[in-house]
Amino acid sequence: MTIAFAQVNAFTRRASGGNPAVVCRVADWPSRAWMQEVAAEMNAGATVFVRRVENDIEMRWFSPTVELDICGHGTLAAAHLLWEIGDADPAQPITFQTRAGVLSAAREEGRIVLDFPALVDQPAEPPAALLPALGLTDARYVGRNRFDYVVEVDGEQVVRDLRPEISTLAGIETRGVIVTSRAADADTDFVSRFFAPAAGIAEDHATGSAHCCLGVFWSTRLGKTRLVARQLSPRGGSFVIDVAGDRVRLGGEAVVVSEGRLTVPREDGD
Repeated sequence: MTIAFAQVNAFTRRASGGNPAVVCRVADWPSRAWMQEVAAEMNAGATVFVRRVENDIEMRWFSPTVELDICGHGTLAAAHLLWEIGDADPAQPITFQTRAGVLSAAREEGRIVLDFPALVDQPAEPPAALLPALGLTDARYVGRNRFDYVVEVDGEQVVRDLRPEISTLAGIETRGVIVTSRAADADTDFVSRFFAPAAGIAEDHATGSAHCCLGVFWSTRLGKTRLVARQLSPRGGSFVIDVAGDRVRLGGEAVVVSEGRLTVPREDGD
């Protein structure tokens, strides 16, 4: 048995930018172990498996080392691919059944817009190793949501210059660490970087779920509900964010860069 897959770069319009996700379309779930093996082999920010069950589309996300509870760029990539190949009506939103609940994607104003839950942080005492691992002696703010630490620093250049000790960050009990600041240019509200070595990703390129936190974080500080953000990873990512109560709408673009087929061993079927 073989299944179709495509690499889709999310939160970018460039084939060499954004966050790569490998989207695999399956009729039935292969074993979890096999899906994790595929994710390790692909070594992308996310490997996404989608299947249609009558009128529902179910979706699961894997990093190279773990199954993920939520993944923005993988969701955006899957929606883009399903519309591109004609497996979903581009004039209608797509609703996904996921571990994070019901998530949706729609096309609006030339972008794909995801409707995700807000991931609100609370002030937190940083673990002793956190700031030193980031190469920082202090921070303007440290918080924690249910997935990640959030560290605000004093300016975009500090975010750009970070050279974290990835092995030390991997030992901190958290999915990841978001580092953020106000943007230096007037057209962007804030910038960030995201490190998740505990999930097998030293630095993620464009992280939708991190912006479910950052959207609320900066909306509160800047007094606005629409924000423009950039992720300052080597590949970069661009976001348009609308905060509406306990929901965050993440807007971005995507591009398909390759397609192929995977062979599924017979013994791995459920």
